[in-house]
Amino acid sequence: MELTRLIVKGGVISPGELRDIVNMGLEQGLKDFSFGSRQDIIFPNGFVNLENSETTKHHVIFPDEKSGNNIVSSYVATDIIRNTNWLTGNKFLYILEQFKDQPALKVNITDPKQQLVPLFTGHINFIASEHEDYWFLYIRLPNWERMEVYPVLIYSWDISKIYYEIEKVVSEDAYGIDMIFSLVSEALDTNNRTIDKPLNVPFYPFPYYEGMNRLGIDQYWLGLYWRNNLYDLEFLKEMCELCFDCKIGKICITPWKSFIVKGIPKDRKLDWEKFLGQKGINVRHSLLELNWHLPVAMEWALNLKTFLVRTLDQFDISTYGLTFGIAEYNRDGHYFTSIVVEKNELPKDLASIKIRDTYNVLYAKNFDPNKREYIVHAQDVDKLELPTILIELSKKYFEELGNPITEIEAATAVKKELKAHEIHQCQECLTVYNADYGDREQGIEKGTLFKGLPVDYCCSLCEAPKSKFIALHLEKLGAV
Repeated sequence: MELTRLIVKGGVISPGELRDIVNMGLEQGLKDFSFGSRQDIIFPNGFVNLENSETTKHHVIFPDEKSGNNIVSSYVATDIIRNTNWLTGNKFLYILEQFKDQPALKVNITDPKQQLVPLFTGHINFIASEHEDYWFLYIRLPNWERMEVYPVLIYSWDISKIYYEIEKVVSEDAYGIDMIFSLVSEALDTNNRTIDKPLNVPFYPFPYYEGMNRLGIDQYWLGLYWRNNLYDLEFLKEMCELCFDCKIGKICITPWKSFIVKGIPKDRKLDWEKFLGQKGINVRHSLLELNWHLPVAMEWALNLKTFLVRTLDQFDISTYGLTFGIAEYNRDGHYFTSIVVEKNELPKDLASIKIRDTYNVLYAKNFDPNKREYIVHAQDVDKLELPTILIELSKKYFEELGNPITEIEAATAVKKELKAHEIHQCQECLTVYNADYGDREQGIEKGTLFKGLPVDYCCSLCEAPKSKFIALHLEKLGAV
């Protein structure tokens, strides 16, 4: 579904800018808007581009336009979550200010020690190193099958010009990482640094980011979350006025469809609490509800999340440290949560037939989404089976939590998983045969490999012959 997006560079916006955007929506008769995965603002259907309107002051991308991508940054996490000791909020702001033109590619600028903002979901990913003012650069362009690391560390004040040179280079031809490095080095005089040790991304449990929390000695930060991702414009307008009154200069959007206000003075904390209470704003959602990532404006995903959260809550299941995502079938697997519930795609020629939706469940290697490797745990399961599967994975997570895993053991584990989850897919209707589950409808026992199926085996949905099935490579299906 194509929706109108308003770019918010780095997820950082001033109360004045937000108030202008809110007024723009109110003038068009809108009551609310949403936040997107890349810290942008999403307008509902009905938002139009009016001549001489406030849209000229902001970078608005309408559904029929392809005019740039947002920069994602972990500025939102500075001072409130673990951070690299030299990477301050001001440093982020200076770097973001260097980006004068709207990037054509997705750019991430992040701290590896925080967990709120994903590191590798961009085409161009700058990730802070241990050396002050130097960054790793991980690149995965839209046509690349895997991510590559740039061979040197990038200096903070070279980030924007290196990005723009890469954008220029890749727009002219399909180059690999070595050629990109060579062309950029030839074109620019930059202050690079040798990589003396690989990037270390520590794994920490997912943080609780809602409610009023202490920030230093005399300030607080406030995290706000709406479970339906529809933020009331009148509420936001009044909140901006309160920010002005408290001399708060920045509001931060998270990739989890929520936002954070930092720098609330200690002596104004009560005013904010009264404001939230008068507006009936709930700031006591459980972590089980906060740690889900859903596509914008997809009612089926919100309904599925509601069902799963309620069911897990009834069973009193702990999911502390885990994150969950719901998505439509995505062969490239660009995910950033510990566990993913993936809705299967219904073949077009069967769209008119009423068939119950089925889902796949994947989990990140070691339940760490920054590993960018996903393992298929279950396939083609019914909605009612999902809570049991998520409970299984939650138990698995806590059993493995803290276990040291060497690289050799990890590689062996992945190979075992790939072998155990040998799967084949029908080219006619996309139905999957998984040896772990067999085919109960046709009397095929669990554990029966595809090569062991009868010669006359046919697809259980469209009855295509066995020859119409192709093997799926899980490392491609799950890689990020």
